[in-house]
Amino acid sequence: MSKGGGDTGPAHSQWGRSSPSGDAMMNEAAALSPVSRHRWATLSVLCVTLLLISVDNTILNVALPSIVRSLGASSSQLQWIVDAYAVLFAGLLLSLGALGDRVGRKWIFMAGLAVFAGGSALAAWSGSPDRLTLARAVMGVGAAALMPCTLSILTNVFTAEKDRARAIGIWSGTTGLGVALGPILGGFLLAHFWWGSVFLINVPVAILGLIAATWLVPNSRNPRTTRPDPVGAILSMLGLGLLLWGIIEAPGRGWTSLPIMAALVASVVAIASFVIWERHVDHPMLPLRFFANRRYSAAIAALALVLFALIGMFFLMTQYLQFALGYSPLEAGIRITPVAVALLVVAPLSVMVARRIGSKVVVSSGMALIAIGLGILSTTTVHGTYRDCVIPFILLGIGVALALAPCTESVMGSLPIEEAGVGSATNDASMQVGGALGVGVLGTALNLRYQHLMAPLVSHAHVPANVQAVIEGSLGGALAVAQRAPAKLGVLLAGVARHAFVSGMDLALVIAASVVGVATIVVLVLLPNRGTAPSSPELPDASAVTSPSETLITEP
Repeated sequence: MSKGGGDTGPAHSQWGRSSPSGDAMMNEAAALSPVSRHRWATLSVLCVTLLLISVDNTILNVALPSIVRSLGASSSQLQWIVDAYAVLFAGLLLSLGALGDRVGRKWIFMAGLAVFAGGSALAAWSGSPDRLTLARAVMGVGAAALMPCTLSILTNVFTAEKDRARAIGIWSGTTGLGVALGPILGGFLLAHFWWGSVFLINVPVAILGLIAATWLVPNSRNPRTTRPDPVGAILSMLGLGLLLWGIIEAPGRGWTSLPIMAALVASVVAIASFVIWERHVDHPMLPLRFFANRRYSAAIAALALVLFALIGMFFLMTQYLQFALGYSPLEAGIRITPVAVALLVVAPLSVMVARRIGSKVVVSSGMALIAIGLGILSTTTVHGTYRDCVIPFILLGIGVALALAPCTESVMGSLPIEEAGVGSATNDASMQVGGALGVGVLGTALNLRYQHLMAPLVSHAHVPANVQAVIEGSLGGALAVAQRAPAKLGVLLAGVARHAFVSGMDLALVIAASVVGVATIVVLVLLPNRGTAPSSPELPDASAVTSPSETLITEP
């Protein structure tokens, strides 16, 4: 509510739901409110910031071969450099989303921009894989503060259902577009600068975002929010982190080794403890009652698996285009363009299509296209060309665009508007967990097959242990050794290494296609085709709604 009394916040929106005349009064007030008049400018700031976060999910992928050459990173270290960001991002989303609800989403949004910029600067100047992993974790903290605020601010600014659906469509399109544009931007930067430039570019954009947010982003909060849940946040990060550590490190240590078994068991214990804690604590970070709503739970699961496939595919294919097909970073980034174009065209339309024919049809169709695209990519051979990738890339882009926005609308539309903060945080967390697992699971499947096929050659050649570790550590390491080896041996090593990598990539893509294919069937069964209006807590009387102590939206 502004100081002049023009409340456009959730309380007023709920107040107007009781009758058609209430809706008309709410829409008229929204049109007169300064916050509402600036809502499209606000959306532009949110989307630029969201683009920054989304790009960072994949801009690193095209730089992975450069990082292998510059820092000597192994495949498991590459997975951690990618996933450290996602683990902190996913683990803190719910806590920082709830903190934004409590103290003001604008302030958490701006703090997140500052932390993200600082982490980006640290990453740009990292001198080792471990330092880069740590810097990526700092960036994940900043992103966790930013992303839930973008959607919860959007939901509170766009109170009319039609406008909110359009805004969420643009928001979702920005998310998908950023994921797709990351490799293109990364390739351009790597063609002109060193690998750290893919992080350093975040700093000026974040600074401009801070300046724009000061004037254009309204503050909003939920005065009925509960206190923070640090125990839940720690348990969730511990469970996900231990699970990923076990999956990523297993190829090098062995699935039956004591550290891997202990990590996997500990992850199960931490995740179970998280569920038990959230069920019994009176201020849960993740209200498990949300999952009783089939629309919410099916959409959350679909979002996670869409990102599982998309981020995992980018992790694999950006390396394939450079290491196996020999493209430069820029050439590889440009060749991901079909995914970006498909997302750009289809994503803004997907919510409107879903409103006409239903979410179930649109989301399941999108996931089926993703599974088909991954299945085609899994037939790639060492003699394949880029031409074999074009159609699957287009199918993947269309499929992600069809699934992403309607799932987000289903998640947000299944919850009362007062729960916008935690709703947007769970939406974002599901995508980050899915993306992290995609890199972890698919990258590990590739590594297992790669090492299995490389072991006989390395053993027969009787190479020193340190050289063997480099060869089996990554395709990039094997190619570097091949360049320094005698001609015939080098050609043989490079050929076998490329074959092993492509074979491992195909196995990973088959796994991804199978997971998404099964998920398509689950969505068809569980996701309602149409949503119903979510119930809200009982509202106070009119004087309480307009009381200054209950302010939900304020001037920028």
